[in-house]
Amino acid sequence: MNKTVIIFVVVILGLICFNMVWGLSNSMLETPKYKLIKKSGSFEIRQYDPVVIAKTQVQSAYKEATSTGFRRIANYIFGGNDKNVEIAMTAPVITDSPEDANGSYEVLFIMPSAYDTNKLPKPNSPNVEILERELGRVASISFGGWATSAKIKTYQQKLSKWIYNQQLQTLGNFKVAQYNSPWALPPFRHNEILIKIVQ
Repeated sequence: MNKTVIIFVVVILGLICFNMVWGLSNSMLETPKYKLIKKSGSFEIRQYDPVVIAKTQVQSAYKEATSTGFRRIANYIFGGNDKNVEIAMTAPVITDSPEDANGSYEVLFIMPSAYDTNKLPKPNSPNVEILERELGRVASISFGGWATSAKIKTYQQKLSKWIYNQQLQTLGNFKVAQYNSPWALPPFRHNEILIKIVQ
């Protein structure tokens, strides 16, 4: 085995170990609480508790909007606020689906449940807004890998078909939920398509 192959194997093993550790770290992040109403394979119906969110609106293509929105809100929780305090990271990061957004994307983080709108510091950036949101009853489908526009389209169509077969009525637009850091490799990634439904 030559030196190049050994280095390649070491790098790959290092990346796998890093992602396993990072995946464990991600699994310990707080996620929004919900009651599972129904499960069928990768499809679920959930009833969410109300949440407090930090959100921003980005005028751009999907990939750039997700990156820009993430940076804006990450800056807020890492101390870019009037109290210069850090707020714990949560999961997932939620964006509008590129199938629905028409170049304008809402990107949001759900704030830790220990906070309400009165306890959270004010963002330094005028592009970040703090508010309470009723997620309500939601239909979802989960998938792995990168949440690319093409993959989102495929799974959104699958969820739409399942919703139709279940005779459910949707409210609003589809959302993309990404649970991992940008550095997580595809085999370690978890994503969902979400849509609010009538109870």
